[in-house]
Amino acid sequence: MSAEPTEPVPGAKKAARAAGDGGYTARHLSVLEGLEAVRKRPGMYIGSTDGRGLMHCVWEIIDNAVDEALAGFCTRIDVVLGADGSVEVHDDGRGIPVDIEPRTGLTGVELVLTKLHAGGKFGGGSYAASGGLHGVGASVVNALSSRLDVEVDRSGRVHLMSFKRGEPGVYAGEGPDAPFTPQSGLQIAGRAKRGVTGTRVRWWADRQVFLKEADLDLEQLRSRARQTAFLVPGLRIVVRDERDPAAPTSEEFHYVGGITEFCEFLAPDAAVSDVLRLQGVGHFKETVPVLDEQGHMTPTEVPREMTVDVALRWGTGYDTTVRSFVNIVATPKGGTHVAGFERALTKTLNARLRASRVLRTAEPDVLKEDVLEGLTAVVTVKVPEPQFEGQTKEVLGTSAASRIVAHVVEKHLTEVLASTKRGEKAMAQAILDKVASAARTRIAARQHKELQRRKNALETSSLPAKLADCRSEDVSRSELFIVEGDSALGTAKLARNSEFQALLPIRGKILNVQKASPSDMLKNAECAAIIQVIGAGTGRSFDLEAARYGKIILMADADVDGAHIRCLLLTLLYRTMRPLVEEGRVFAAMPPLHRVEILNPKKDQPKYLYTYTDAELKKTLRDLEKRNVRWRDPVQRYKGLGEMDASQLAETTMDPRKRTLRRVNISELEAADSVFELLMGNEVAPRRDFIVEGAARLDRERIDA
Repeated sequence: MSAEPTEPVPGAKKAARAAGDGGYTARHLSVLEGLEAVRKRPGMYIGSTDGRGLMHCVWEIIDNAVDEALAGFCTRIDVVLGADGSVEVHDDGRGIPVDIEPRTGLTGVELVLTKLHAGGKFGGGSYAASGGLHGVGASVVNALSSRLDVEVDRSGRVHLMSFKRGEPGVYAGEGPDAPFTPQSGLQIAGRAKRGVTGTRVRWWADRQVFLKEADLDLEQLRSRARQTAFLVPGLRIVVRDERDPAAPTSEEFHYVGGITEFCEFLAPDAAVSDVLRLQGVGHFKETVPVLDEQGHMTPTEVPREMTVDVALRWGTGYDTTVRSFVNIVATPKGGTHVAGFERALTKTLNARLRASRVLRTAEPDVLKEDVLEGLTAVVTVKVPEPQFEGQTKEVLGTSAASRIVAHVVEKHLTEVLASTKRGEKAMAQAILDKVASAARTRIAARQHKELQRRKNALETSSLPAKLADCRSEDVSRSELFIVEGDSALGTAKLARNSEFQALLPIRGKILNVQKASPSDMLKNAECAAIIQVIGAGTGRSFDLEAARYGKIILMADADVDGAHIRCLLLTLLYRTMRPLVEEGRVFAAMPPLHRVEILNPKKDQPKYLYTYTDAELKKTLRDLEKRNVRWRDPVQRYKGLGEMDASQLAETTMDPRKRTLRRVNISELEAADSVFELLMGNEVAPRRDFIVEGAARLDRERIDA
């Protein structure tokens, strides 16, 4: 008996609207099948359709190759950005299976490239640990490609297959615009060399899906390749950029030191400790649906093994760099493994600080931010089928990871910190002193901040008595001049605009904070006064929004001693209040070095000319001589700011309408850091070599003696 198609009941639409459902019936529902869902909602799978999503597609294919390396079958991966807009990833792994999968009747290649959640990473024993565990990586890239070609070297043959927006077929030519004929099944393209296996995937991103401005970031790709080469010791990764045929580039990444070498590479500062390697294994049980032989999903409790490998070291700086990975996949937003790592660090260091009596009984426990100050760490775990929060795999959700990582870190870090070996004992003491000092600095900075808020006229001010503050509370307009010497202060007070210009004199040369500990810095009267007046704290607790002045201007004499004082002040600001420098709010005043007095100046001619260097003076005098303008000889050379009167100082150095300021910026952060360490650090030998090497290039006439 056949069923006749039914017509809608007369008046049904009217009745539905009357019932309040707005005519919403089953015929309005859509069912997206296969890769159609990926093309309809690409953001669910790759995060976005801009450059970030495009890069995610590259990561998906690279991760599949890296999984082969993790399994011990791949030693080299080549990534090529083609001039025709294509991306190719070639590995020398086992190659995607080319035989027929019995349930679907498809070859392994077609199965993994056209079916979501299909692959060798669902507990089939192919991979003990894998990054591409969701089984959607290759198929999603295929769905979002205008063309994808795959070649597999396996079983002595070269197998070839192509796809257009996820549909298998054959192209009659190169590129995504070539004529296409739909066709299922693998083609045999020839014989492979004896013993050669591997997979080559080449694809063109579909511009119907991705934004026009979406582009591949070469530096990001190189950074990821370098990171992977560190995480898989011995793996060789080559990145070639052929997008500009006239100037192709190639870079190879190959490391054997593992995450110890990675930690050293990431560290931005001088070392307080060696790189510590904390390794261990933990076990847990997890209930997961398992596919049985009949194709049914049955909830089953399975035992899991998690391998933990952590490399960490403390440095002299304030910044924290923690990189975390699960099966080589980066988890930039952390997750349960990072939470366990940080919890164990804080707990272990508090226990050792108390046991070794580095922290006094009355002092509170150190906090996580104290422990993380100056820390560089790489946290990696390997586990079958980790639970990520979302397909982009940025956060690990496996709850057991927190407990296992915490146990491994606590156990092995305690062994290091409690070691009685001579070298390890000294290193442990340095770590404990570093963390305790960070905690004391945080507490002191908080106390300073509470006292440093600008007081109104009815309140008593806790700011240093020698500060000549300004009247304006508009931070965007106010300026703080840090002036060298009390002698210059008197003149500067007369030269400044007290509405928005504040003055803080310093006596002589301040403490070199590159060598000193934070506690010594806070004990130094001049350093403490500068920190207190700026009012934003120091180090990790520095709050740029709390700074009391919009500009910090260093005003020192235009001589060698003045340059040294500027260098010491910049060291203080760079090491303890770096955001001020990074935001371009630190300036160096440019007082003149010479004053040329014109004899009998003409009506529109200034009586005085100021020059700032010896070269500029020579040029100025030559110009005057050419114009037959006479000047008073000898030319006045300023030995210090105190030699100027108020009008001269205002005209040349302080008046915003006429002065010249030099902005201090950090365009090359690492280079600046190494120069600070060279010129101001504890190591004398490199500084002596620098001086000896530069002595031959020094113009002896510039020495102010």
